[in-house]
Parts: sequence; structure tokens; C-alpha cells
Amino acid sequence: MAVEIEQFMCREDNFGVLMRDPVTGDTALIDAPEEKPILAAIERTGWVPKLLLITHHHADHVEANLALKKRFGLKIIGPEGEKDRIPGIDDTVRGGSTIGFGNEEIEVIDTPGHTAGHVSYYMPQSGVVFAADTLFALGCGRLLECPPDVMYESLKNLSDLPPDTKVYCGHEYTLSNARFALTVDPDNKALQARAKTVEALREAGRPTLPTTIGDELTTNPFLRWSDPSIRRHLGMEQASSDAVFAEIRRRKDNF
Repeated sequence: MAVEIEQFMCREDNFGVLMRDPVTGDTALIDAPEEKPILAAIERTGWVPKLLLITHHHADHVEANLALKKRFGLKIIGPEGEKDRIPGIDDTVRGGSTIGFGNEEIEVIDTPGHTAGHVSYYMPQSGVVFAADTLFALGCGRLLECPPDVMYESLKNLSDLPPDTKVYCGHEYTLSNARFALTVDPDNKALQARAKTVEALREAGRPTLPTTIGDELTTNPFLRWSDPSIRRHLGMEQASSDAVFAEIRRRKDNF
């Protein structure tokens, strides 16, 4: 049985995620953006976490670490490369590590780019990946600690996951990402349709996540560096794929 997932908003645009194995009752949090909405989600579901998985060190992903650890005695696991910047961390992981959870294993994927030690958590049996600030719906994270080729490789690794893999991201950025995506991939009919859907969801106050790897491969320009139409639009028909990605990221930074 797949894990049960409760997704909820924190801060202004962060997503919090609480997940539970329906057989064993094991419960975990993915990142800890803000204590109050996390406590509300726990109260609403009755799922009490014993594990907190951290994707990267930024304050809007670790702010509630210590408060939650004090309240629930939970174990905090995060990336080895950022252990000195993650409050309350108990254990570390890196790409290739596995974490037992319920009746399945969580696989750790190194996904640096937004930060140098960022990791994503993939659950092949449940078909979900928690990509935080590496891969967004119709976008990707800003390159704050790494050059473009590093993020390019991370996104390649995520894009190789099965197309039906559900993707949970760290922020509700999809509407602005859709508006940018149309500027570099204006002839993409699937993107045009998705942009309209995203706009309707946000107007209704509904979240645009989770997405899927398949939907991102079809509509997210940051995964479509090989697409001939995008390359023609950028005037980069003969450029390397990582150069095309870097140009798209540069344009998004100035959008």
C-alpha cells in the first residue's frame, strides 16, 4: 500500500508534508517550515511523527526543527554535506543511502544546485519523490550555491524516474513558473492547457501540487533542454543541453 500524504501550506508559499504508512502507522515529516501549521496538520490527521527528513539547510525548511524535536522527540535526518547547518540533526544521508520507513525504503538522491548538499527523497514502492527546492512544478530552484551544470545533472537524475512518479515540491510557485515557461516554449499546446488549469486552481485557492515526472517532461522547460522548438526559440539549435538549461535559468532569474 502506498503511503498516505497530507500536504499543507506554511509561511507564505512553503508546502509542509506529513506522511504515514497505513499498515504500520509510521509517520514522518518532510522539512519543517513552520511549527504552527505543522501542529495543525498533526492535530487534523492524528498522525504523530517520529521522523523528520530534511532536504536542505535553508531557514524556511528547518525553522521548526528544534521545537518539533522537543515536543515529539522525533529523529532528524538530513544531508551529510549540510549537517552543520541543520538544527537538531541526529543522522545524515547522502545519495545512495536508504532509510527504512514502514514497509518500504526511502532512497536518497543527491540533487545539488539550489544548495550544495540538497537531497531528494524517493519512495519507489509508493511512487513519490520529495524534491523540495530542486524541481518545482514548471520550474526549478534558483542556483544559489552551485553552477548551472550541477543543477542540470540533478534535474537529469530526477527526470529519469518513472513518468507516473508523483512529485512533491517545496513551494507553490507554479503560476509564476507557468507564465515564464510560456515565454520560452510558446508553441507547446500541453503547456498552454496546463497554464490555464494552474490559473484556475490558484483562483480557487487550491494547490497545484503534486505534479508528476511525466507532466514535467511534457511542460517544464527546465527539463526540456533537448526540445527543438525551445532551442529554435532561444537560437541555440546546436548548443549543448546544459548550455540550453543555463540560458533558460538565466532568463528566469531576470523574468
